[in-house]
Amino acid sequence: MTVLVRIPDRVWGWIGPLLTALLALVLRVWNVGFPNSFVFDETYYAKDAYSLLQHGYVQDFTDGANAEIVKGNLAGVMTGEPSWIVHPDGGKWLIAIGEQLFGFDSFGWRISGVVIGALTVLVLARLVRRMTGSTVIGCIAGLLLAVDGMHFVMSRLALLDIFLTFWIVCGVACLVADRDWIRDRLDRYRFVRPWLLLAGVSFGMACATKWSGVYVLAAFGLLAVVWEVLARRTAGPSHGWLRRTLMVGLPAFVSLVVVALLVYLVSWTGFLVHHEVYEARFGHGYGDYSAPWGRYVDDPTTGFLGETRDAFRSLWHFHVMTYGFHTDDLNSVTHPYQSNPLGWLVQWRPVGADAQFDLPASTQCGQAAGSTCIREILILGNPIIWWSGVLALVAALVAWARTRSWTWGVPVVAVLVCWLPWFRFDERPIFSFYAVTCIPFTIIAICLVMNALIRTADTPRHRYVVGLTIGLFVVAAVTAFWYFHPVLTDDLMPYDAWRDRMWWNRWI
Repeated sequence: MTVLVRIPDRVWGWIGPLLTALLALVLRVWNVGFPNSFVFDETYYAKDAYSLLQHGYVQDFTDGANAEIVKGNLAGVMTGEPSWIVHPDGGKWLIAIGEQLFGFDSFGWRISGVVIGALTVLVLARLVRRMTGSTVIGCIAGLLLAVDGMHFVMSRLALLDIFLTFWIVCGVACLVADRDWIRDRLDRYRFVRPWLLLAGVSFGMACATKWSGVYVLAAFGLLAVVWEVLARRTAGPSHGWLRRTLMVGLPAFVSLVVVALLVYLVSWTGFLVHHEVYEARFGHGYGDYSAPWGRYVDDPTTGFLGETRDAFRSLWHFHVMTYGFHTDDLNSVTHPYQSNPLGWLVQWRPVGADAQFDLPASTQCGQAAGSTCIREILILGNPIIWWSGVLALVAALVAWARTRSWTWGVPVVAVLVCWLPWFRFDERPIFSFYAVTCIPFTIIAICLVMNALIRTADTPRHRYVVGLTIGLFVVAAVTAFWYFHPVLTDDLMPYDAWRDRMWWNRWI
């Protein structure tokens, strides 16, 4: 007699997303150490991470250090001078974990991004499952992120944006979980909530990776308060709007903003502990970038907590100097791959992170003698996902306005706060891969549309058509990923094959 054991959906709710994340991990880790060189801005963040491991703060590297590091010669590659870092150290410490475990080489400085990219797939799949109630739709969300070209490439480079994306998705996922958690406990106000505290930690790490995380913290902090205020209006004892908002908003502010601020400050521990070396280099003024920081630089504050006060004063001045760099000093700089945010969501101008043109033909390339081959890493999103995602976001906005359902609001708000702030800085070099923070939420919009189509299918024929359409879409996304894979991974390919994948001249 055969006994069939039915696996509960809650178990599949973990098995499916974990398998999807495992697939993403395998795709990303394959040959991730190639090329054995610093690609694009890896020259900053990979070396910053190594310096943090060695000294606890970031030092400048000598001229020619890149070539020596690639050869494995690490002696004397740092100058001993503190470096002017233009992003916090949170993301760089994660890169440093990989370097500590696997060494200071191309695999070591990229492996953390691989793991974090796969974990983002897991968190997204679980988030979408919670929002839709469907394990299948959640796994589709994870699969779409796994085969998105931009997220794929950013997971394989030691840049900061993949870590920023992960923490933003974690923060939003925690707030959605908190929304469900508190709705089962509306009998009284809960001032200490585990999911809300975890959201604060996640958003703090997002801000500790790049300052742009603060926009998401602000927007979703307000959204979380609105969710609970509206829920309490229809459940439990009635209170005035002002009292209800204060009772909800003040604890949320502590759990989110205060906790995030503490996490952010902890990420600057290296600076605070070694503040005197920064004061020595930057405290007397630094060219046109910064005025002198104050008399305390030469005459340290005495008394109880005097040094602590000086450390935080220096941290403030360092922030002012760095903010000026981001908002003023970069305005006169140009870059061939910079782009206006207006075209980011349709992949108008992707970024070539690495390229080798006119390579001699070889049997590997499959070209005849006298012809040429190409290698390229192009930070290009999967066109099937991104282009359909724009339509899904418009549909989500319309559905949110019509139904007032919170689920539709999540992707709309997230994409807007990850995208719109960059229009303020469009006079300085900014790049389309900054929109990697948008793609998980664009995928959420796509999956919400899928879920809505499934729920409206009321006949077998209708359900068949919807299922077939969704299946064909997923197959198209996977096929597009396979098609563009060579230009995402620096694979050696014939010129004609490369040119066929450059659908517009703007992609070159």
